[in-house]
Amino acid sequence: MLVEQIWTANNYRNFNYLIACSETGEALAIDPLDSEKCLTIAKKMGWEITQILNTHHHHDHIDGNQAVVDATGAKVIAHAQANEQIPGMDIGVSAGDVVKVGKSVELEALDTPGHTMSHICLLSKTDVPALFAGDTMFNAGAGNCKGGGHPDALYSTFSAQLAKLPDQTLIYPGHDYIINNLEFTIDREPDNEKARELLASLSQYDPSKPLVTSLGLEKEINTFFRLDSESIISQLKNKFSDLPEILDEKTIFIKLRELRNDW
Repeated sequence: MLVEQIWTANNYRNFNYLIACSETGEALAIDPLDSEKCLTIAKKMGWEITQILNTHHHHDHIDGNQAVVDATGAKVIAHAQANEQIPGMDIGVSAGDVVKVGKSVELEALDTPGHTMSHICLLSKTDVPALFAGDTMFNAGAGNCKGGGHPDALYSTFSAQLAKLPDQTLIYPGHDYIINNLEFTIDREPDNEKARELLASLSQYDPSKPLVTSLGLEKEINTFFRLDSESIISQLKNKFSDLPEILDEKTIFIKLRELRNDW
């Protein structure tokens, strides 16, 4: 599996992706908002974009579809329940469906509601495991739920699906928020030395040369995977005086998401 992580350098800080089969040169474009960059890179690599996968329906993920379709004839794939939200959608996928790219690449569709209620992540089934996470999770963070999602669903996605993936799984998010997210982690968990060290190492960070984290690293630096941290729990109780003495993980997650909304 060949992966090109494309930095759009736009105000939304989007990443677009091309996933290609090394045998055939066929490629899948994920959320190709910057259609020009996606098409240019595919041409440079000698790849043919035959499919588009939209992780969800927000405009900063689908607005490049038509230009790519016009240039390549690619078929548009998205969540089976997003057909009324994504113009020109050709194929709907559900949890467990496999998206094949060429002869050698297989990507399993995960139904990951929360950021929106019809959101798809893709999990590679070849080579090193990799999660193309859209806006469900980011490096050191979690998606917001302001655009048609729900924090209860996002918590379930994290706890029941993402947390159970292999620690070596590589994380490819839909946006670059790593600096702000690490600063939030440190604010909520001041004694998280791993997050402090990583933030310090990124003082000259260039998103066009992105850091690719693993799920194992995320469990050390991502507040939304660290719901049993005594430091995080203590900070929450100081922030919200009405919380009960014993907090369940769902409440911790939702309160963290609430705080991150205004960060």
